[in-house]
Amino acid sequence: MGTVPAPVGEVGPGCEPLAEGFLREPVSTWSSLAFVVAGVVIVVLARRRRRRLGVPGEGGLVEPPSTAYAALVAGIGLGSVVQHGPNPIWADLAHDLPLLGALVLIAADAVADLSGRARSWWWWALPTAALAPVIHLWPTAGDMAQGGVAVIAVVISLVRAGRRPLLRPPILWTLVLLATGGLIEILSSPGWPLCDPATRWWFGHAVWHVLVAAGLAVLSGALGRRQARTGPAGPVRGTVSAMRRRPGRRTPVTAPRRPAPRQSSS
Repeated sequence: MGTVPAPVGEVGPGCEPLAEGFLREPVSTWSSLAFVVAGVVIVVLARRRRRRLGVPGEGGLVEPPSTAYAALVAGIGLGSVVQHGPNPIWADLAHDLPLLGALVLIAADAVADLSGRARSWWWWALPTAALAPVIHLWPTAGDMAQGGVAVIAVVISLVRAGRRPLLRPPILWTLVLLATGGLIEILSSPGWPLCDPATRWWFGHAVWHVLVAAGLAVLSGALGRRQARTGPAGPVRGTVSAMRRRPGRRTPVTAPRRPAPRQSSS
């Protein structure tokens, strides 16, 4: 099994020459591992954030476990390896299903934040599972459904960024990375200016892999954050208002005033 098989003359959708052997598109196959790296980064950053703060970070409650999101992001990479490598009959399902799941999870998390509710696992798992047969049996319809979910995720994330200033930087940086990757992907498609099958160092689809993986990792800083809630006894522990006080700063306590004794009228 060679990692750089001999080219056969055909060009894939990412403008990379197709090759004989196990890796049909070697560069795109190896660049797919950027998503696996991003999944590891998501877990590491989430654990470091919890360990550093001890209590929820500024911007909301303790985020839900990042395992599901990290697994979906890493799954995108593994599915992409399958698609750009051996490309079996189930390659579309392996590639598109985790991507769809990540998009639905992003949208579900934004809905949970904006509605003031906790995110449940079935909010993203059930729609993803329901669309799995469509992706496998009707690839064109599956691509359309995936595109629709992507538009919904982007729109609701923009609404979230508008209403949650503290979450605005990771959301906007993610959109910048995705937009840049999408533009490079389009310009590098066959027939477009950046498509050069003869090159050995530039394939736009591989660059798209890296930029999208980076964007999904950046977005993890916003997922799971919730709007602060104030209870009858003050801010709920872990919310923005409750965390305005810095550790080690003592708040002066004023002793309550005692009522003056009543004078007897005798």
